[in-house]
Amino acid sequence: MNIQTLWKDIITQNREQLPSYFNEDAVILWPCSNERFTVAEYVTANCEYPGDWEGEIERLDDQGDRVVLVGHVESKDHTISCHVVSFLKLEGDKISRMEEYWADDGEAPDWRKEMQIGRPIR
Repeated sequence: MNIQTLWKDIITQNREQLPSYFNEDAVILWPCSNERFTVAEYVTANCEYPGDWEGEIERLDDQGDRVVLVGHVESKDHTISCHVVSFLKLEGDKISRMEEYWADDGEAPDWRKEMQIGRPIR
């Protein structure tokens, strides 16, 4: 599977191509919002998400049948920025399970700023 092409189709909300990456009975999990999707439900959730998006893969660990992807996703108007960590399990050349953790980007909380610990990554 070409992970770069999968990523592009997720970001561009390519409704026609997305199902082709998954086994029919694949399971997609979003633990942060306690949601479990079928492939059709995932495609709907991804493609109906409001807005236009751009993004990049920041880290990719491809172990053959297991892939970990860290991506940065941003709205094209730059009002929303978030990161996703995706764990993919492949059977053959298709995804049988995808577990994704989404987080909004933002500043450190005031309590840590007040402690004067940590520093910006970029």
